[in-house]
Amino acid sequence: MERIQKRIAASGIASRRKAEELILEGRVKVNGHIIDSLGIKVGPKDEVTVDDIVVSKLSSLYLALNKPRGYISSVSDELGRKTILDLVPAELKEYKVFPVGRLDYDTKGIILLTNDGDFMNKMVGPKSGIQKEYLVRVKGIIHNDAINRLQNGVMIHGKMTLPALVFLDSIDRNNSSSLVRITITQGMNHQIKEMFKIVGYEVKRLTRVRFGNIKIDDLSEGEIRRLTIHEVKTLLELSKQSKILRIESKPKIIHI
Repeated sequence: MERIQKRIAASGIASRRKAEELILEGRVKVNGHIIDSLGIKVGPKDEVTVDDIVVSKLSSLYLALNKPRGYISSVSDELGRKTILDLVPAELKEYKVFPVGRLDYDTKGIILLTNDGDFMNKMVGPKSGIQKEYLVRVKGIIHNDAINRLQNGVMIHGKMTLPALVFLDSIDRNNSSSLVRITITQGMNHQIKEMFKIVGYEVKRLTRVRFGNIKIDDLSEGEIRRLTIHEVKTLLELSKQSKILRIESKPKIIHI
């Protein structure tokens, strides 16, 4: 027998302290009955649910990391460079997590980690419709035709990119650069950099600000956190959506 908050924490759903909060909020059930006491103990045959989701079915770990530049999105590196696993807290090392997809060495932003291979495949597999949003600082003042080409699709690696949502956030005339926001559903190698290269612009800085429903807003650089049950469920639902983005508004462009 073990305390119920220990069972929840061991599943990777929440920390023990957060598990206690879930219990006191009446969101935890044992064998279908809501419990509100932190002293309850459960055995192997007891069914524990959080928000009506069976704990045992979410025993894997799901993390979101705000990756800094200068880290490899891999479990190891033959050149001895730092990897994103170096940012995983010691108490989570035993879960043996791995990155969900990749961000380039010099790219920062949101990347997920998990030890659930099926989840990873649903997030980055060929059928996944997960949206990935980036802020891109490019050299030069970007022109209307370049934005339209990016939005409609360009040819890279011998394949046409799917429609993208592209908006101009700002321009810096003093330093001759533009800040562009782009959302894609594909995951080709170096896709963003290659897309801008094709239309004549060099990427100076690249940040992924959103992966599906997971945003960079609440994570400082290098910070890592567990995903909630609902975030994981939403990601799985989003992965089923169409890869074809609906262009519901014209791109925000400038006239120079």
